[in-house]
Amino acid sequence: MTIRLAEPTIPSRRFRTPATPTLFDLSLSENPYPPLPAILAAVTDTLAQANRYPEFRPAELPRTIAEHLGVPPDDVVVGAGATGVAMQILRTLAGGELVTSTPTFDGYPIMAEMAGMPLVPVPLDGQGDQDLKALRRAVTRRTALVVLCRPHNPTGTLLEAAAVRSFLAALPSRVPVLFDEAYVEFLDQADRLDLHGLLHRHPNLLILRTFSKAYGLAGLRIGYCVGRGELIERIHRQQLPFGIPAAAVAAVRAAYAAEDELQDRVHRITMERDALRMSLRACGIDVHRSHANFLYLPGPGVATALRRAGIKAKSYPDGSARLTVGDPAAGRAVHAALVNLR
Repeated sequence: MTIRLAEPTIPSRRFRTPATPTLFDLSLSENPYPPLPAILAAVTDTLAQANRYPEFRPAELPRTIAEHLGVPPDDVVVGAGATGVAMQILRTLAGGELVTSTPTFDGYPIMAEMAGMPLVPVPLDGQGDQDLKALRRAVTRRTALVVLCRPHNPTGTLLEAAAVRSFLAALPSRVPVLFDEAYVEFLDQADRLDLHGLLHRHPNLLILRTFSKAYGLAGLRIGYCVGRGELIERIHRQQLPFGIPAAAVAAVRAAYAAEDELQDRVHRITMERDALRMSLRACGIDVHRSHANFLYLPGPGVATALRRAGIKAKSYPDGSARLTVGDPAAGRAVHAALVNLR
C-alpha cells in the first residue's frame, strides 16, 4: 500500500545576490525534496555519538544493503557516494585504459586522470544513447575497465535490456564492466534488469548505485557497488579506514523502512519530468524521453536562454543543457525561459 504524503515544500536552490543572479540551480541531479522526517531523526540520533569513530572497516552498511538486495555482504563495497566507490574501482584497476561514452558523468574523466588511466571516449549515437558497437570496437588488450550507464547521464536514455545482455556476452571475460545504475530507482519495474542474473552470468561485472538521487541523501555521500569473486575482493582492499560515518548506516536503514514514502516522491518527480518534457516539445524543442530525474535539452541556444532567465543548468559546448526536474516552480520558470526559443 502506498502511503500518500502531504505535499511538502521544496526548498529550491535560489541565489539573489548581484554577483550570482541565479533563481534556480538545476545543474546537479539532486532530489528536490528534503529527507523524510524519519531519516532526519535517525541521522540526528547518531550525532550524540559523534565523538566516537565509526567502524574501522565498514560492516554494518554493507550488511544492511546486502540484506535488502538479497546478496552476500562480501559482495558489497560501500563508499562516499557512487563517485567514491567508482574511485576505489579505478584505483584497483589502474594500469590500463578506461573506455566510456562521451558525454557522460563528469566524474569519470576526472577520476581516470587521478588514477592514471588513459581515457578512451566513444561518442553517443544519433539518438543520444551509448553506441554499444563502437564501445565494443574500442576494447583492446589495453582496456582495464568499460563504463556503461543505464539510464545514461546526461541524456536520460535507456539501453534495451537485450542489447545490454548481448554487449556483456560479447566482451572478453577478462575486461571488467562498471554498470552505473545511479538512476535505477526512476525506472519502471519492467525496465529494470535482474541484478542477480547479471552477476551470476558475468563475474567481470560491477553494479554501481547510490543513495544520492531517488533517496535524496546526496549530502551524506553514500554509494555502493555489488560484484562477485576475486574482482570485488580486490576492490574491498581499497576501502578507506573509518570512511563510512554512523549517520550513513542510520540513514540507509531509515530509508529502506520508508520505501513507500520515497517511492511516492519518485513518482512525483517523474510526473513533473514528463509534464515539463511535453510542454517543451509543444514549444518545438525536441526533448528525448528521459528515464532519470533530469531532462537533456538539445542546443543550440538552450543553455544561454536558461542562463539569461536566471536558471543554472549543466551546459555543453553545443549549447545543449541538462537540468534537474521535480520542482514545479522551477519547471514553470524553464518553460517560460524557452517558450519562444524555437
